[in-house]
Amino acid sequence: MADIQKQTVIVVDNDPDFLDWSAKHLEAEMVEVLTTSSSEEALALFKEHDADLVISEFQLAPTDGVSLLKKLRLAKPNAMAIMNGLANSTNSVIEAMRLGAFDVLRRESIHFDLRQVAERALQAADQMRAADDNSKSGPISPPQPPEDLIIGRSPAMQDVYKLIGRVARADAPVLITGESGVGKEVVSNAIHKFSRRAKSEYVAINCAAIPSNLLESELFGHEKGAFTGAVSQRVGRFEQCDGGTLFLDEIGDMPLEVQSKLLRVLQSGEFSRVGGNTNLHSEVRILAATNKRLEEEVENGLFREDLFYRLNVVRIHIPPLRRRIEDVRLLAEYFLQRQSAKGKSRAMQFSKEAVEIMEAYHWPGNVRELENLVQRATVLASGNVLLPEDLPFDQSTSSQTQNDPLARAAKRILLAAEEEKLTPFAVAQRELARVALAKEGGNKAAATLLGISEKDFESILEPGSSPAPAKKKAAHKKKASST
Repeated sequence: MADIQKQTVIVVDNDPDFLDWSAKHLEAEMVEVLTTSSSEEALALFKEHDADLVISEFQLAPTDGVSLLKKLRLAKPNAMAIMNGLANSTNSVIEAMRLGAFDVLRRESIHFDLRQVAERALQAADQMRAADDNSKSGPISPPQPPEDLIIGRSPAMQDVYKLIGRVARADAPVLITGESGVGKEVVSNAIHKFSRRAKSEYVAINCAAIPSNLLESELFGHEKGAFTGAVSQRVGRFEQCDGGTLFLDEIGDMPLEVQSKLLRVLQSGEFSRVGGNTNLHSEVRILAATNKRLEEEVENGLFREDLFYRLNVVRIHIPPLRRRIEDVRLLAEYFLQRQSAKGKSRAMQFSKEAVEIMEAYHWPGNVRELENLVQRATVLASGNVLLPEDLPFDQSTSSQTQNDPLARAAKRILLAAEEEKLTPFAVAQRELARVALAKEGGNKAAATLLGISEKDFESILEPGSSPAPAKKKAAHKKKASST
């Protein structure tokens, strides 16, 4: 077992009584407290002892607390510091936080808050040190290269990749479904990039973002004078990407009158501009996406049934992020790397505890929420290691499960069962079977790993072919023996 490393805290303050109190208040079995009234001596002690935390007031000599903080961060980029006392101005507080101070405490409340905040800072220092030690064995980066169009290695995403590869070979329409934020446009872009149309135009339109009275003109163009404001002829998206790919996002929000004209293009390739009489022809591949259940929209008369069947030639469903939680770290590190590559943040990494909290979260906003969280975290972080407190979401929902992988798995199974209207037991069986198959590479070996027959294993993967229940077999044997 590794030895627990003793932590060192340096308190620098002009008040001798505060130094005495803080030394007694903070000292513990594994915490050593050193005190001084000089900012220069505090810096020397920090370097000599490789201190874990410095607690400093603003008004010091010979240099002030903010200047000391700058020097601490130059000496050690992840140096933990808590500032306290009366700042010369609000700018000093802002500057201290900008420089990476863990917290700024008011002098009147420091006797109540110091120990709790210091314990959190020391815990953060431990996590920073562990992350630094791990990074010495090699830089943390996504196993997949940044040029990959889609990030994720979960079994669910592997199925999506296979479908993308197959549909990319043909020109048939593809309907991409999934919750908001799962990455439907990313999948659409990948289909185009791997198709024979890759060198032709790719145009994406959000049907929900364009007013219904303008969507027809956006898609098909208009003639001069076709309506108020049409001061010149306009080429529509179908003409623009002739020979290429047109991605219609949120197609479930397309007005019925525009749906009729779209159906005609899908059937014959012909259309006319708004206000025009000339038939035009365009050879465009249609990719469509929606987070709505189009079958229900058809039943409610909000979506044309004939158009639905024209679009639904091949369907690719993208699972929500909570169903592929093993992709969370890959995606988070990819977004972190991309932020750094764009020059929007310094080189950073996640602590082990931060990853555990992200993997315990249920991600209602899916991949888009994760990307936004990473972006905000890089802004809020005080060092180059992202800690749990840097993650800007409510951690109370995940605090009970963040250190228990089985609890996290059970939570995801319950969510999946609710979504799919299945029993949690059936979902758990299926996921275990998929993991075993991925590990062993064959049905027989996977069944052996789970301790069940190959026939039972196949029935779990394909519920429609389930064998007779064990109780029924036992009853049959009993009846046979009695005769």
